Amino acid sequence: MSRPITIIITMTMLTEPWMQRAFLAALLLAPLCGLIGVFVTARRMAFFSDTISHAGLAGMALGIWLGWADPTLPLIAVSLLVAAAIFWLKENTTLVTDSIMALLLSGSVAAGVLILKMLHTRLADLNGFLFGDILAVGWHDVWKAAALCGLVTAGVFSRLSELSLLTAHEELARVCGVRARRLNYISVIVLALTVAMTIRLLGIILVTALLVIPPAAAANLSRNLRQQILFSVVIGLLGGIGGLALAFEWNVPCGASIVLTCIGLFIVALAVGRWRHARTFHATAGSIS
Repeated sequence: MSRPITIIITMTMLTEPWMQRAFLAALLLAPLCGLIGVFVTARRMAFFSDTISHAGLAGMALGIWLGWADPTLPLIAVSLLVAAAIFWLKENTTLVTDSIMALLLSGSVAAGVLILKMLHTRLADLNGFLFGDILAVGWHDVWKAAALCGLVTAGVFSRLSELSLLTAHEELARVCGVRARRLNYISVIVLALTVAMTIRLLGIILVTALLVIPPAAAANLSRNLRQQILFSVVIGLLGGIGGLALAFEWNVPCGASIVLTCIGLFIVALAVGRWRHARTFHATAGSIS
């Protein structure tokens, strides 16, 4: 009989140093992605985050080419460059946004593959970046995640009213004195940093899932933006820790396990949301009759 998840976490997972680091990384980054993902999905920027994450392949390849032991910094730099290119092309060409992002996504992936091929990099060396390798994170990665989580959380909640207005109606936010352009650029920088850190958790291919699935699940349970933020953070936390525990128990890839756990939570939230909606509908119909 398989052991309960709670026993795994308390008695086995946390006795191993590598699992302690993985647990803390998931504890910090999964809720952070849930928090940021609310604004990403509300502003229809899911494809934007996917483009930035795939641009990380070119950044990682560039870092390896330059001989960097940790290619995180080149990864962030290339992701920010691609984000800036999206804004520039959107403002200075007649191309639609989806076409711009598809162009840059495919171009950055192609550039990354070409560089890695020229360096004769083995596919096995890329698995951690493509599919995530949370069990390989070091304490320096945990401290980086803690700093990023603290700064972003403090920044979001100190500007929550402005961000909520900007998310709901950008033109109205500008009229009300919100510095929309500055907030947009800060949001892109924060998104790029979060994606770069979370790539160690889920990998380039799956990282967007942690930005999209928790807020999508939370949308089924919430009645306003603040509730969606709360539910999204909780679902991201449960998906990250639960997926890590299941991966440890069943000896499966952590990134895929975290994503599938989040999808399972989405299905539960969808069912609960529909049940609540049906219950409210029947109660309203009964009061009218």
